[in-house]
Amino acid sequence: MSSQLKMNLRAACCTFLLFAAIGSFARRGQPGAWGDQGNGTYINPILNADYSDPDAIRVGEDYYMVCSEFHFMGMPVLHSRDLVNWTITGRVYDELKFAPGYDTLGRYAGGSWAPSLRYHDGKYWIYFCTPDEGLFMMTADRPEGPWEPLTQVVNVARWEDPCPFWDEDGQGYLARSRHGAGPIYLHKLSADGKKLLDDGVIIYTGPVAEGPKLHKRNGYYYISIPEGGVSTGWQTILRSRNIYGPYEKKVVLEQGATRINGPHQGAWLDTPDGEWWFVHFQSVSNVGRVCHLQPVRWKDDWPAIGVDVDMNGTGEPVHVWRKPDAGSTYPIQAPQSSDNFDTGQLGFQWAWNHNPERGAWSLTKRPGCLSLTALPAPSFLKAKNTLTQKVMGSKGVATTLLLASEMAEGQKAGLCLMGKQYNLIGIVKENGKNVLFADINGEMLKVQDNFKRIFLRVSVSAEEGSNRFYYSADNKTYHPIGEKFVANNGFWKGPKLGLFSYSEKAAGGSAHFEWFLYEHDGPTLTDNAKP
Repeated sequence: MSSQLKMNLRAACCTFLLFAAIGSFARRGQPGAWGDQGNGTYINPILNADYSDPDAIRVGEDYYMVCSEFHFMGMPVLHSRDLVNWTITGRVYDELKFAPGYDTLGRYAGGSWAPSLRYHDGKYWIYFCTPDEGLFMMTADRPEGPWEPLTQVVNVARWEDPCPFWDEDGQGYLARSRHGAGPIYLHKLSADGKKLLDDGVIIYTGPVAEGPKLHKRNGYYYISIPEGGVSTGWQTILRSRNIYGPYEKKVVLEQGATRINGPHQGAWLDTPDGEWWFVHFQSVSNVGRVCHLQPVRWKDDWPAIGVDVDMNGTGEPVHVWRKPDAGSTYPIQAPQSSDNFDTGQLGFQWAWNHNPERGAWSLTKRPGCLSLTALPAPSFLKAKNTLTQKVMGSKGVATTLLLASEMAEGQKAGLCLMGKQYNLIGIVKENGKNVLFADINGEMLKVQDNFKRIFLRVSVSAEEGSNRFYYSADNKTYHPIGEKFVANNGFWKGPKLGLFSYSEKAAGGSAHFEWFLYEHDGPTLTDNAKP
C-alpha cells in the first residue's frame, strides 16, 4: 500500500470518527447529556459551562441570571421560564474604561467578580467588585438593557462579592466579603444605591467565607454564604432576627458521597407556586464553574437543600431530579453557541478578551461575515479583538470558515482554544502566501500552501489533553494537524473558544469569518450556522 494511500485512509478515518461524534450529540430541541431530559426531569449540571459565581432572581414568571466574567467583555444576562432551560437575553456592558489595563490586555483575572442581581423599586440592579478598582453598580428598566453606565460606588482594592438588600422600611444594605475570603461586612446604602453610608460592620467571620446573599423570610434575615474554598467548599446559611446579628449558623449543602465537589455559591429563589430552589456552581477541570439546580424545602425556618442521603442533617447534591413546576412546558434549549454573522449584531454568547478596539472589527465591512482587522501585538495574549465564548459540555466540535484573501503580510488569524494555556490554528501571511499554521503547546506547525479560504475545526473535550485541531479545504474531508493538547481553566475562567486576528508587524489586513458552528453534548437552540 502506498504511503499516499495510507495518509488518505488515515484522514478519512479521522473524519469519519469526528463526524460520528458530532452525530451522537443532542439534536436541536432534543435532550442531551445534561439539562432538560424531556420527560419532566433534568440532569445536573443544568448549565454545563463556565457561568461562574451565578446569581439569579425571579420577576413574575421569569428568571434571570448573571455571572462573573472577569476580564472578558462583557457580563451576560440569562433568561429562563423554568430554571432548567436558559438562553442569553442581553449583555450588561461591552467595556470597562476605569483602568488602562483593560485596553492594554493587562487585567487578566481582573474585571467583574461575583456579581449580584436584584429587582427593586421597578428596576434591575447589579453590583460587583473588581480586585483593584472597587465596588460598582448599575441599573436598568429591563434585564435585556440598556443598562446605565457603571457607577463606581467606592474606589478601593480587595473588596469582593457584594450583594444589596432592601428591607420593608425601604432602607438599603450591602453585604460583601474581602479578597482572601472574609470576613463578611454589612453597610447601609443610600436611597439611590450609589453610595455607602458607613464604613461597614463585621457580622460574620468563618472559614473562607465569601459570596454573601441576603434574604428575608418569616421575620428572619438570612445570609447564604459559600465557605471552604472554590473546589472543596460547602454552603452555609446564617439567620438572625436582627440584620446585624448575632447570627445562627447551619451547613446546608456538602459534597458528601457525591462527585459534586464544592457545591456552593449561588442563588436560592422561589417559584410563583411556592417551590424553592438553589442554583450553585461546581468547579470542573477543563470546563469551568458549571451550574447545578437543587431542590429546597423548609424545616423549622431553615432551608434544606438537596437530599440528606446519610441523614447527618446536611444535604447533598442531586444528579437527576424533577423539574420545577413552571405551570407549562417550555422548549428544551441551552445558551446560544453558533453564529452566522448576518444579523448586524454579534450573538450574546460572544465576549471580547479585554476591551475591544471598535474600529477594528465589523459585521458590515463584508456583509454576512465577521471582519477582524489586524492590530499589532507581540503575542497572542496581547492581541486585541479576540472574540471568545464559553466551552459547553464535556465534548463538542467548533468549526469556522476563514476567508483569507485580504490578509496582510505578518498577519495571523484563525481559531483558538484558550485557558491557562492557549492553542491556535489559522493562517499566517508569509512572503506573500497564506500559510496554514498551528501553535500547539508552544510548538509551531505549518502547511505550505496558499489558502484563500479554509475551514478550521477544533474538537473539544473535558478529558485532560484530548483537544485537537483539524482543517479542510472543502468542509468535507478534515485533516488533523499536530497532537492532542490540554485546555485547562485559567485566570479564574474555564477554557474559551475564540476567533482572533493580529499582526506581528504592522496594523492592517482583514480576516473574514463567514460563520461559526459549535455543536456540543447538551441541548441546542435552532441557531446552527451555515453547514
